[in-house]
Amino acid sequence: MDSDAGLGSTADDYESLLSTTDAELWKSAWRNEKAAPEILKYDVDLIQRSRQQIQLMEEMADEFNKNGVDPLTVSLYQMDLDRTMFLMRSYLRTRLQKIEKYVFHIQKTAEQWNRLSRQEQKFAKRYATDLEHHLDQSVLSKLPDQYRSHLRQSAASEEDDMVPEPKLDTYVICKSKKYLGSFQLDDGEEEEVINIEADDLYALPYKSIKPLVESGQIDLV
Repeated sequence: MDSDAGLGSTADDYESLLSTTDAELWKSAWRNEKAAPEILKYDVDLIQRSRQQIQLMEEMADEFNKNGVDPLTVSLYQMDLDRTMFLMRSYLRTRLQKIEKYVFHIQKTAEQWNRLSRQEQKFAKRYATDLEHHLDQSVLSKLPDQYRSHLRQSAASEEDDMVPEPKLDTYVICKSKKYLGSFQLDDGEEEEVINIEADDLYALPYKSIKPLVESGQIDLV
């Protein structure tokens, strides 16, 4: 009897979490991070809710097995668990890849740095330190003094021209969640106005729609 009550309580908690953690929200965050040329803001609320959801799903699967629940029901919950864990891991892995690729740019840009979680910031600091040490030991220490910077080609350079930066003018495939009407694109050379309809696909330069992606009005595909 107590076992059935505990099972019901766990199921209720799980259903409550599902009502606030939409699977579509995870898919959107995952696709946006995969398609965006730059690192996006870390979605701390989604991550925290998903971790709670995963814990509850694991508890439910264990309780189902102990109480002889239909194996098909158990497998359905396990599939839901596997899907959530796949999306979370891929999302976090994609962010780490961007940090590794653009670590020096992210470190020197306050806006980019503040998009990282605390754990990602710790990783970025450690990775940048290790990369600097590796570059110095393998290459830079063997060059003349004016060429030993890991940020600039030479002492004569006025900017950090050795630091890779995301190409924000990259074209991306996107879809609007609702009708946005006329929208002005700025590709750097000329301004063009397009009419953005709900659920239609568009190939547009990322920098033009960046504010719409950040505000959640447009999803990348």
